[in-house]
Amino acid sequence: MDTKIGALDVCKPSSNEVGSLPNGTAMAIQNSVPSTVINSSEATLGRHLARRLVQIGVTDVFTVPGDFNLTLLDHLIAEPGLTNIGCCNELNAGYAADGYARSRGVGACVVTFTVGGLSVLNAIAGAYSENLPLICIVGGPNSNDYGTSRILHHTIGLPDFTQELRCFQTVTCYQAVVNNLEDAHESIDTAISTALKESKPVYISISCNLAGIPHPTFSREPVPFSLSPRLSNQWGLEAAVEAAAEFLNKAVKPVMVGGPKLRVAHAGDAFVELADASGYALAVMPSAKGLVPEHHPHFIGTYWGAVSTAFCAEIVESADAYLFAGPIFNDYSSVGYSLLLKKEKAIIVQPDRVTIANGPSFGCVLMKDFLRALAKKLNHNNTAHENYRRIFVPDGHPLKCAPREPLRVNVLFQHVQKMLSSETAVIAETGDSWFNCQKLRLPAGCGYEFQMQYGSIGWSVGATLGYAQAVPEKRVLAFIGDGSFQVTAQDVSTMIRNGQRTIIFLINNGGYTIEVEIHDGPYNVIKNWNYTGLVDAIHNGEGKCWTTKVRYEEELIEAIETATGDKKDSLCFIEVIVHKDDTSKELLEWGSRVSAANSRPPNPQ
Repeated sequence: MDTKIGALDVCKPSSNEVGSLPNGTAMAIQNSVPSTVINSSEATLGRHLARRLVQIGVTDVFTVPGDFNLTLLDHLIAEPGLTNIGCCNELNAGYAADGYARSRGVGACVVTFTVGGLSVLNAIAGAYSENLPLICIVGGPNSNDYGTSRILHHTIGLPDFTQELRCFQTVTCYQAVVNNLEDAHESIDTAISTALKESKPVYISISCNLAGIPHPTFSREPVPFSLSPRLSNQWGLEAAVEAAAEFLNKAVKPVMVGGPKLRVAHAGDAFVELADASGYALAVMPSAKGLVPEHHPHFIGTYWGAVSTAFCAEIVESADAYLFAGPIFNDYSSVGYSLLLKKEKAIIVQPDRVTIANGPSFGCVLMKDFLRALAKKLNHNNTAHENYRRIFVPDGHPLKCAPREPLRVNVLFQHVQKMLSSETAVIAETGDSWFNCQKLRLPAGCGYEFQMQYGSIGWSVGATLGYAQAVPEKRVLAFIGDGSFQVTAQDVSTMIRNGQRTIIFLINNGGYTIEVEIHDGPYNVIKNWNYTGLVDAIHNGEGKCWTTKVRYEEELIEAIETATGDKKDSLCFIEVIVHKDDTSKELLEWGSRVSAANSRPPNPQ
């Protein structure tokens, strides 16, 4: 039996709470609405769907029009509480719904049949991997065309309309094809409630000729969703807590580590309560950054194996017991399966299951219930945190740049750290920004998001659009590599169009740096663009937008002062030009280990 934790399987997450926010709290949903009669002209399928979206907290829907969804869009935008955010392409609409869901707890996008559906599919797959509830709505064929031998446009030329549906079946937790009005109400409500319960995307296809037709089932204001809360098996909970407390109370220097499934389990607050009660040293996995308060007195940093923040791995890996809450141990988070952890020392807490060392395992035990009950049973033990304080040496400062010396990335992030507050949020694109942003110390209330499990380059442009739309009171700082930006750059246009105030730091180092460190080749070099010129062209004098290039620290300081001063109400695009080999030391280490994992020879047959 493999005792290395880096290769553990993880169980399917589950949740019955609605609209979870990053700190683990639940978004309030209206408890009671009078069942008022609706005017017949508004008692349509499209308006019902719009009302449902508003009820669950979606006030912005990300769309790309196409002939199959135009009537549906008419009825969605007629809903007073719903704003249409038109995107440049379907992929970015999906990424925007992803970013929106990370803040609001649920997001929605609308595209057209097949050409739109298959384009948005990659973003939906990413949301599925990150346990985000997204409502993906597709305008489908006319209901009269189902069951015929007709061949439609936007298809692959066959009379079978199920290609799109079959593609979505593997990346959504529920699929509803609405091609008649009799069961449309039930199909839509089941899909939306399933997304909220499972915290996964769902697919809803609506025939293009049905959205505007009144029907008696839509004649009254829909009753708000009332999702029955999932309960722990009380006997299982008590047994799990007893076994875990016995295991941990015998340990000399236990630690606790938060994982990304804290979000889907709505267990962020319970995790902090356990840290408060136990006194344990508290770390997070990289994909859980932002889910645990970094101002907590026992916080010791990011645990990421060989590329952890300073002194964190030494404390975690030398512990004689570790509690991981909601971890995902994949090849990236385990740094090529190189974590120095032992299964027999670990308690693994998943959203609905607890496993202690090599056994036993307790099912039907909700993470938040378990953590709260365990907090009452643990002896206070701050040994690991005291050890951390003894060995900790404060971070050194980057070498000061000489006047007109080319800007270094570590100097850039030294200045970024000073920009963070409760009124900001950080979006980190796949690439070296993963590692540089991990080292940022987040003040209370500062948001943080990145897509580690799926790792789709270009995700951050759409996600920044969606996140900023969801929380306009925060100023988003997005860190995007030049290669990633080339994939999805168009929707900077949508940011400007909607008056967003994001600051985009475009890291221009001439290629796919993260891939260079895994396996280099000429394919990792990209054509350089005039990025500020591109954004200026997109701006075209409409809306508020400011761009600049920086090559030196003096220019960076001036740019930040302008972006946070005179241009604080504008979208600010700062192109940071750095050397192609200027990477974090963590990426160098991580890349070599992931490369080794990728290049393992086949096992002997």
